[in-house]
Amino acid sequence: MSYETYHIPVNFTDAGKLFGVFEIRNAVETVLLCIPILFLCLALLPLTPMPKIIVTMTILVPVGGFALIGIGGDSLTRWLKAWMHWRKHRRMIFYRGEVRL
Repeated sequence: MSYETYHIPVNFTDAGKLFGVFEIRNAVETVLLCIPILFLCLALLPLTPMPKIIVTMTILVPVGGFALIGIGGDSLTRWLKAWMHWRKHRRMIFYRGEVRL
């Protein structure tokens, strides 16, 4: 009986990921979330250029990082859809200490 050995490459799970770490969906959501924030900060902040850049990066880096990582391994839109479905279909359960047969 002969057994064949298959070598699995180290990066076999990197397919469909950006830099081997972030899902493409999360990267797209990050760009779509950060571009409006960037333009709003640059257009509306009444500061000189250097403080404007500092405040903008202080807002963008956490928002972008959160969007890249997601929640519980899901992208933000996937998590939001699941949360809205749960919210719509949840029910109240009352237990009064008795069982009806």
